[in-house]
Amino acid sequence: MTVTVRDFRPADAESWVHARRAALPYMVTTAEQVAFDLATAHPDKRYRLLVAEEDGEIIGTAEAGIAYDAGRPGQGFCNPYVRPGRWGRGAGSLLLQTAEGHLAGYGATAVYAWVLDEPANRTFAERRGYRASRAAHFLRLGMAGATLPPRQALPRGVELRTAADFAGDPRPLFEADAETTADEPGDIGAVFSDYEDWLTHTWRNPGLDRELTSVAVVDGRVAAFSAARTDGLARYSSGMTGTRREFRGRGLAKLVKNDSLHRAAAAGYTEAYTGNDTGNGPMLAINQWFGYEICATEVRYVRELG
Repeated sequence: MTVTVRDFRPADAESWVHARRAALPYMVTTAEQVAFDLATAHPDKRYRLLVAEEDGEIIGTAEAGIAYDAGRPGQGFCNPYVRPGRWGRGAGSLLLQTAEGHLAGYGATAVYAWVLDEPANRTFAERRGYRASRAAHFLRLGMAGATLPPRQALPRGVELRTAADFAGDPRPLFEADAETTADEPGDIGAVFSDYEDWLTHTWRNPGLDRELTSVAVVDGRVAAFSAARTDGLARYSSGMTGTRREFRGRGLAKLVKNDSLHRAAAAGYTEAYTGNDTGNGPMLAINQWFGYEICATEVRYVRELG
């Protein structure tokens, strides 16, 4: 049995999702989402999807690209995953080698990869010249039968809306997203300065559920938000919860996240996922207050090229 690596094809979308979910069940994605991300990728991202096949079955996946919105040039990323039970066949190595070659060809000087915090996975990365950087937790909340914190009375001057209410002019959400993303802990970072690019990749993203995305407005200004991503079936994910700097310390992050979770539960979603950098103590505390439990940890690894 021979393992081969090739580029993703549109017909692979469902198999891609099945393989990725088997390897990383804590991520919420759909076939539509995978196809959208590839079709609309910014040219500077040099985005490429790869699949590893064995006897016609997709047993591994990888996504690779350039972090074009990072503060530093030449930062590449690659995230290869192989289905459990299909390890040891060389699929991971082939995916990584192909992705590294692709990134080097477009001037990447470093490659970042998320690696599940398990001995075999960390050994795989370290043997290939990668060194550990920061870590992040996946958290899960089973909402079927769970008791969410009750909704609280809104503080004076605060109004709760949804992202759908901003359909006519989403720029205030862009500005809030750009500011809070800039303050997120991370080793690559992102700078949102292109509104049209944000409209394409965030606002029009098929995974974004605008009705479940809750927004706190203070005196007419967007102060905090909790972005919801769903698979349209049973799985819900908090894509980002953020509060603009001048409004922090007022409990608005809890307020919008609680509102979004209540909306998701009412819509029939039974599993909620989120992720936090291990150094983001305030957000970890908020999620644990809601009842989220850590279900896995990933470590960010980096390798310098050249």
